[in-house]
Amino acid sequence: MQNLTLKRAENLYIKVKRWLLGMHGTDGFLVKVLIYGLLIGIGFVYLYPIIYLGVYSFKTLDDILNPLVNWIPTTFYVGNYERAIQVLDFIPTLLETLYVTVLPSIVQTAIAAVIGYGLARFDFPFKKTIFALVLATFIIPAPVTLIPRYIFFNELNILGSLNAFLLPAVTGQGLNSAIFILIFYQFFKALPKALEEAAQIDGAGHLRIFLTIAIPMAVPSFIISFLFSFVWYWNETYLASIYFGNALSTLPLELEKFVATYQKMFPVGMEMSGNQINEAIRLAGTLLSILPLLIVYFITQRWFVEGVDRSGITGE
Repeated sequence: MQNLTLKRAENLYIKVKRWLLGMHGTDGFLVKVLIYGLLIGIGFVYLYPIIYLGVYSFKTLDDILNPLVNWIPTTFYVGNYERAIQVLDFIPTLLETLYVTVLPSIVQTAIAAVIGYGLARFDFPFKKTIFALVLATFIIPAPVTLIPRYIFFNELNILGSLNAFLLPAVTGQGLNSAIFILIFYQFFKALPKALEEAAQIDGAGHLRIFLTIAIPMAVPSFIISFLFSFVWYWNETYLASIYFGNALSTLPLELEKFVATYQKMFPVGMEMSGNQINEAIRLAGTLLSILPLLIVYFITQRWFVEGVDRSGITGE
C-alpha cells in the first residue's frame, strides 16, 4: 500500500514537472510563460512609441491639458494632421523624398552586387588590399571625409542636386555601401563553383553567368540591401542638408524645422483660436514623416523576413 502511494506520488510529480518544465523537447508551462512574456515585453518596447504617437496626435488641446484624458482621446481630432500636412507641404515633399532615396538605393544595391560578385568569384592582384579598403570606408567616420568630399563635389558642380548622392553610390561609396558589398560577397562566395563551370561549358560568359545565375539566386540579398539602403537614405539629414542646401528637401529635413515653419505659417497673433503649436501637432508631423516607411515595411515584410532568413543577415 505504501509502495502504491509512493508510485502515485512519483507519477504525479512527473506529470507536474512535465507540465511546468516540459520533457523530451516539448516546452512546459513556465517556459512558455517566460518566452511569451519576453516577446510581449520586447514588442511593447518597440510598439510603445508608435502607439504614443498615434494616440496623442489625435488629441485636441483640451485633451492634452486635461490630466484625466490619458490614452483614449475624447474625440479623434484630425485638425492636427491638417496643420502638419500644410507645414510639411506633405505631397510635394514626399515625392521629392522618394526621388532622393529610391534612385540612390537602386544604384547602390546594383553596384554593391557587381563589386561583391567580382570580389567573391575572381582572383586578381591586390584583391585582399582592395577588400580591406572597402571595409575601411565603413570604419572611417563620415565627418572625417566630409570636408574633402564637399570640396570635391563643389569642384564638380554637383552640390544642390541628386548627383551628390548618386556619384558616391555609382562608385561604391554610398551610405554604408561596404555593408552591402560584404552581404553580396558572402552570398556569392557560398555559391557552388559547379554552377559556373556548367554554364561555361555551355558557352556562357561571365556577364551572362552573373545575370542569369547569380542575380536570380541572390534575390534575398537584393531585398535586404535595398530596404536597408532605402531606410538609411530616407533618414539621412546631416549629409542631405549639406549637399542639397535649399535645392532639395526631404520629410526628415522638413521635420527638423517643423516648429520654425509652423510659427511662420501660423503666427500667434492671428485671430484663429488654438493657433499655438502643441505636442499633438508635432507628433502628427512626426508620424507623417515615418508613415511611408511603415507602409513600405508592411508591404515588404514577408520578403524582408525571407531575405533575412535566407541570407543570414541580422541587420543593425
